[in-house]
Amino acid sequence: MKKKYIFAALAACMLSMTSCDGFLDQEPDNILTDEQIFNDAVMIKSVLANYYGRVTWGQHVADWSSLRVLDEAAYCNGGPDERSTFGDDLWRVYDYTLVRDLNQFLKGLRETKALSEAEKAPLEGEARFLRAWYYFNVCRGLGGMPIVGDEIFEYNESTDVASLRRPRATEAEMYDYIISECQAIYSMLPAEQQTNSARANKWAAKMLEARAAVYAGSIANYNNKMDTPIRTEGGEVGIPAEKANGYYQTALAAAEEVINNSPYELQDRHPNDKGLNFYEAVCVKDNNTEVIWARDYIYPGQTHGFTNWNAPKSHAEDIDNSYLGALLNLVEEYELIDTQTPGQKSLVETTENGTYKFYETADEPFKNRDPRLWGTIIYPGAQFKDIEVVLQAGQLVKNNGNWDFVTGDLDTEDENGNLITAENGPKESNEQYVNKTGFYVRKYLDETPSAGTRGRGSEMWMPRFRISEAYMIAAEASFELSNGRAANFINAIRERAGVKPLTTVTFDNIVHEYRVEFAFEDHRWWDLKRWRLADKVWNGNSTDRQARHRRLWPYRVVAPGDPNNGKWVFVEDFLFASPNARYFKVQNYYNFLNLTWINNNPLLVKNPYQ
Repeated sequence: MKKKYIFAALAACMLSMTSCDGFLDQEPDNILTDEQIFNDAVMIKSVLANYYGRVTWGQHVADWSSLRVLDEAAYCNGGPDERSTFGDDLWRVYDYTLVRDLNQFLKGLRETKALSEAEKAPLEGEARFLRAWYYFNVCRGLGGMPIVGDEIFEYNESTDVASLRRPRATEAEMYDYIISECQAIYSMLPAEQQTNSARANKWAAKMLEARAAVYAGSIANYNNKMDTPIRTEGGEVGIPAEKANGYYQTALAAAEEVINNSPYELQDRHPNDKGLNFYEAVCVKDNNTEVIWARDYIYPGQTHGFTNWNAPKSHAEDIDNSYLGALLNLVEEYELIDTQTPGQKSLVETTENGTYKFYETADEPFKNRDPRLWGTIIYPGAQFKDIEVVLQAGQLVKNNGNWDFVTGDLDTEDENGNLITAENGPKESNEQYVNKTGFYVRKYLDETPSAGTRGRGSEMWMPRFRISEAYMIAAEASFELSNGRAANFINAIRERAGVKPLTTVTFDNIVHEYRVEFAFEDHRWWDLKRWRLADKVWNGNSTDRQARHRRLWPYRVVAPGDPNNGKWVFVEDFLFASPNARYFKVQNYYNFLNLTWINNNPLLVKNPYQ
């Protein structure tokens, strides 16, 4: 028999994680045999750490460019972004090499004498969790794909290749496998919180179970309500409608287990500053009670450039800044605190009585909204690092009784010393490092000194599961099951946020709450797909305010003697830097299979519309 080898990468470079058991005390940087690996307890853990570094998919903080693809932020670092359609391979995951490596690790772990059975169990649980996470990411993009279980395929010159091929599982079978794996490893994993939430514990497994179940329930429910449901003859795509309630029940039970029995809780340390509270609940690691599992970064070892590239120009620590601009589309989702329609968006008023609406301050249209807005987006007049971020596109001046706009280059003043256009803009320009939307992204901006430099980078983590998602899954499942409990769960999140409770819950309320709670956290793409809303929201209509990227620019009134002198007006428009409406085609609900995969394995059937 051939001797098998396993690659143990330089673990600290692949993923920086810390824990009380010295998870990364060793740094193997060469190719070692199975015997060398599995006769050394520290080496075993180091290999496992390598796998954690290989499961970062979808939108994430280290790939900040990906956050401009949807309708939460836009590209500002240059000329217009002509993007309009979505690729057939967008955020597609297909890596059976990883599955083989994990299966080989599990085999070696189970056979080793270097660890006791009690020591093996949590490590096996982590490896199987990562495998389930892989299958989940595959399934939500492609539908059902081959499930190989614990098999390790060996190949030599005499091997019949056909014997190694596996057909696609159904989409339901794939979700069932993920759910069953999470249930099986729940008792194997530790219950306590992990340092920086970098390693999976039993609550991460329970959250993956809940998310997989609610995704499956949504597809069984909403796919079958389409005029033409998306499905394949063998069920590789599409889940029967009668399975929906069972999945929702599983999702509710798993979410409630996390809510009632885990050490995590909705973080509410600043009851008098709910915006800061929300930012810290998502972005600050120290003593965090909210984040259950995250992709962690740490200096030195591994950092990323989100803060370097996306800090306001006025706060930049290096030459880079202002890559992303948050969109008015998202800003207006954050409702007014005193709204009469809680759980719905609140539009920014720009006109009144046939003329501009005049505001006393630059932050007036925003400061009395859902405080999660402050924790997510930097709006005009808001602070970052305790210093105001001035956003001013220009002046509104009065000439012969008429209002005219005056704009200039960045950081310019008029002859009287009044600011014309702020250092931060916004400005219509093809230049780099110029905000073009009127807003910055706050979520993931790191206030640590030098975190915004190329040399150091940021340690900001990327939360994958937060306790608030358990509440939202419980609310959604309760709504779909009509058990009368949805308001209890969703209002727990809204109370922490500082907005009015809901007396009744609608489907639109649930869509709204997911959007404002999890902006930039890799939820929106998958949520709109599983609810079969994506083709309705991103409909390609160039005049549709949902499908187009929208900006909101602030202007300071400079009109001595006029009662509105010194006030602010705002002008809404489609974003010139995103000239095209987003167009989600029905074929985009599932990624296309690469034809090379099919050539290598003819048992794989194509996805619909392919």
